[in-house]
Amino acid sequence: MGKTNEMYPWQAELWQRWMELRRRSPHAILLKGPPGVGKLDFSMHIARSLLCNNSRHDGSACQECASCHWFEQGTHPDFSLLLPSALSAEIQEASETSVDPSVKNWTRGVADEALEEQQKKGKKPGKEISVQQIRSISGLATLSSHQGGQRVVLIYPAESMNLNAANALLKTLEEPPGRMMMILVSHRAQQLLPTIVSRCLTLVAATPEPEVSASWLRQQGYENPEAILARAGFSPLLAVRLAERDAGAEEYRIFLQEIRQPSRLDVFSLAEKLQRIEPVHVIHWLQQWCYDLGSAKLTGEVRYHTDIKEHLINLSSKVGMFDLLTFQGRLITARREALHPLNPKLLFESILMSYRGMMLGASTGPAR
Repeated sequence: MGKTNEMYPWQAELWQRWMELRRRSPHAILLKGPPGVGKLDFSMHIARSLLCNNSRHDGSACQECASCHWFEQGTHPDFSLLLPSALSAEIQEASETSVDPSVKNWTRGVADEALEEQQKKGKKPGKEISVQQIRSISGLATLSSHQGGQRVVLIYPAESMNLNAANALLKTLEEPPGRMMMILVSHRAQQLLPTIVSRCLTLVAATPEPEVSASWLRQQGYENPEAILARAGFSPLLAVRLAERDAGAEEYRIFLQEIRQPSRLDVFSLAEKLQRIEPVHVIHWLQQWCYDLGSAKLTGEVRYHTDIKEHLINLSSKVGMFDLLTFQGRLITARREALHPLNPKLLFESILMSYRGMMLGASTGPAR
């Protein structure tokens, strides 16, 4: 991303919408949108600007005052970042390209504590935001702000709060402390309590246009950005992580090679070859493939696999729309189950068998 006072190129309009909301002096905002579009970095940009002593004409932080220096170092007394300890550890390992460096400073202590706890007690870092973390907001609210200005609390991702934590936050939102801004960032806002959502002003961070993301990826030195973006569901920062890890590139190539030839698909062999990949990623690949099949059938256009558009159009003519919708519904269920699969290989075999049956006409639904 470059300097911490720079936003991603697709966030200029989002910043203008934030400035409009800011005029309403909200106590809490909900920044929601898909993963991989820079919501955490953007929310840190908001927090930094709220705490800055000498904001620029566009509302962004000056990067030069004492408050900005404290923020970058992860030591600002009027700011609190609440997130699961497991996520703190992941952020420490992430690329500088996809994470604001100040985020790493703020999460380093949490990650170190989680690692120490794991070494002492053999417990893995938590994946939830606890009620104790949320109650710390009340402690912050009772203190005077260090510089007599605003205090900011950032909760990321907000849906990782357990029920007790969510209820504790709701009490705080019902009686918001003076001169405190709470920023809730969410990938799945539908999982939040409706009463929490109703007490926040909402800001939507959409997936940027593919052309904008591809141009940015090219500037970062990535080759063939269109292909990386398609694999990442057009989320640019997820595309960066996939490219840097080369996560499943060979498996993805094999997947496409096999899935495009249903009559020759060896379900058991492919399931064996995909075992190294997390089930949720394989299901995501299948969802993209089926989306393109449906789109090719209905409109003659595809979104994710543009390089084999004609093949998909031809393949889509061999599947019934009812069967395709039924299979897509199964994939939605499988994706939920994929978070805790008992046996990934069996899961792959099951959904790939269903896919092959659908494509070869083994339908139990209405006639096509």
